Amino acid sequence: MDNTEQAKCKAEIESWRDHRQDIPEIVRNLVASCSRTDCFDNVGPEPIPSKDSIIEIVRELQRILFPGYFILTRLDPINLEYYLGQQTASLFDALSEQIALCIRHECTRRNLPCSHCEESGRQEAAQFLKGLPELRVLLGKDVRAAFEGDPAAKSYDEIVFCYPGLLAVMVYRVAHQLHARGIPLMPRIMCEYVHGLTGIDIHPGARIGESFFIDHGVGVVIGETTEIGNGVRIYQGVTLGAMSLPKEEVERLRGKKRHPTIEDGVVIYAGATILGGETVIGANSVVGGNVWLTESVPSQTRVFIKKPELVLRSDAHE
Repeated sequence: MDNTEQAKCKAEIESWRDHRQDIPEIVRNLVASCSRTDCFDNVGPEPIPSKDSIIEIVRELQRILFPGYFILTRLDPINLEYYLGQQTASLFDALSEQIALCIRHECTRRNLPCSHCEESGRQEAAQFLKGLPELRVLLGKDVRAAFEGDPAAKSYDEIVFCYPGLLAVMVYRVAHQLHARGIPLMPRIMCEYVHGLTGIDIHPGARIGESFFIDHGVGVVIGETTEIGNGVRIYQGVTLGAMSLPKEEVERLRGKKRHPTIEDGVVIYAGATILGGETVIGANSVVGGNVWLTESVPSQTRVFIKKPELVLRSDAHE
């Protein structure tokens, strides 16, 4: 290495040292910001729920709810009971711990009376696990609804392996059970995780009937107080949302019905937007693509936008 290259290397090292000297002051400012009321942090002795652990619980549930699909080993009648026993025991431990942490976090944040979070975590986890066989039956109806509603589907296996709509519905159904039992934070973490994977945003508080099918799915939004009946099918870009509210109205309506009701057998095509807690789409109606609805529709009704005038111009002779 000649003198010029050595000088260049020394200059780069000095520059690196000069910039690193700023780090202690940056750290002091970061620590000071944790005392501000306009910033957010969770600095304290109490442990908080683990987002990564909750995501792993979702993956464990997928392996239990659809045995044999999402594992590297082969399942057969000989090892099925052993496999499910191992998976369920592991899930119980992880679920108990994270539920307890969620409950403790809520109690600490809100200064609530002691809820004996460790024991509550075990009780809630055990009750949730008891409902898994029924949840498998419910998801089986969702798989069949997808196969019957999509001529592109070649098999049930393809739907289980590949369809983002089924994944989103599976996680929603899990999260909804936890939400209904009053478990804080965990249901939202689950649903937002699958939202990031699929582009489908379903609030765990929504109430969705059986045989539900989301086709394609990207951009679907289903709000907290939405009610959906049985045998409903929706396509990508559908919003079942709330009306925009002024800031002073938000608290007044928190927890009240703000999202529409979709009755049995309704089909909602791509890009449709249905808003409002008093809006009801009657049974067996069809809502066309890009329709905007803020009022109720009777049963057996087709709602569509009048076909726009298309202009076809040939540029062949220009």
